[in-house]
Amino acid sequence: MSNLKDIPVVAEPSRPRSGEKYVTPQGFTAIRDGVKMGGGNVVQAADVLRKPSWLRAKAPTGAGFQGVKALVKEHRLSTVCEEAKCPNIGECWNAGTATIMLMGAVCTRACRFCSVDTGNPHGWLDAEEPENAARTVELMKLKYVVLTSVNRDDLSDGGAGHYAACIRAIKARNPSTAVEALTPDFEGVLADVETVVDSGLEVFAQNIETVRRLTHPVRDPRAGYDQTMRVLEHAKRHNPKVLTKSSLMLGLGETDEEVVQTLDDLRAVGVDIVTLGQYLRPTTNHLPIQRFVTPAEFDQYREWALARGFLECVSGPLVRSSYRAEQALNRNNAGLDNRALGVGK
Repeated sequence: MSNLKDIPVVAEPSRPRSGEKYVTPQGFTAIRDGVKMGGGNVVQAADVLRKPSWLRAKAPTGAGFQGVKALVKEHRLSTVCEEAKCPNIGECWNAGTATIMLMGAVCTRACRFCSVDTGNPHGWLDAEEPENAARTVELMKLKYVVLTSVNRDDLSDGGAGHYAACIRAIKARNPSTAVEALTPDFEGVLADVETVVDSGLEVFAQNIETVRRLTHPVRDPRAGYDQTMRVLEHAKRHNPKVLTKSSLMLGLGETDEEVVQTLDDLRAVGVDIVTLGQYLRPTTNHLPIQRFVTPAEFDQYREWALARGFLECVSGPLVRSSYRAEQALNRNNAGLDNRALGVGK
């Protein structure tokens, strides 16, 4: 028997720091957290806004959280909950729900608000993902699942066919499960939008993210305000029975007038549901926060949205586009009570 002292110790590979390049297990290069170090966004510590009390989410713990984490790892799934550092991960995972991120964890775009890694996957896809996603939904006994994904501009159809395959697989195993697809813009190719809309889903979502004036630099140059509007409009026109949905981050420097104009534009293209949440800076390499929107202001924005005819507007500081998505049609702000926080009354 060899002496344990003679066995060489192999160090675990260190995780790259935010903004550093690394090589993925699939063999292509990516940038951790999506934006290179510095990126022109670094501000002095004294300039950083202090996070208000209403934005402090609980640390993710609990049996439900651990169970969902194990399922995601077992089936090699990426979740936007983890990759986008969602503040609601503990609440959602303990409730047995998760938003599944398809087509890997590396995006071909580099939006300056987003912490998903960026790179070029060179056409890589996990052929087993549709069945793995379907099996995971079955194991979690989900009645409602949100599927989202990175942008895959390296694929000829932007990943629309893979999206549709995942939705069909989920429906085959879980016919009573409602599916929401929060998709990329497919570079505005409307035939690819139709591929996803025709796959059997209940909700089609594409996020406008911010007001027209701030679209660039907030979003990647390949994204666009009008392009997202065209995608949403076509999805609704192609199948009026499918609900359409979009989301806005607030706190990036937008004005109330610009928020109202964006709501008007979304309604004009037939969007049914809108969500509003606070932008939270993922790392010091990303865009800084310009203001913290109070819970009372979120309540006001919701009233403005409902007055414009949206079926529902889920609005609050910690709201993300898929937060409590299954409750969005209950007409109760998904059970949120911003005023209970006692801020901005």
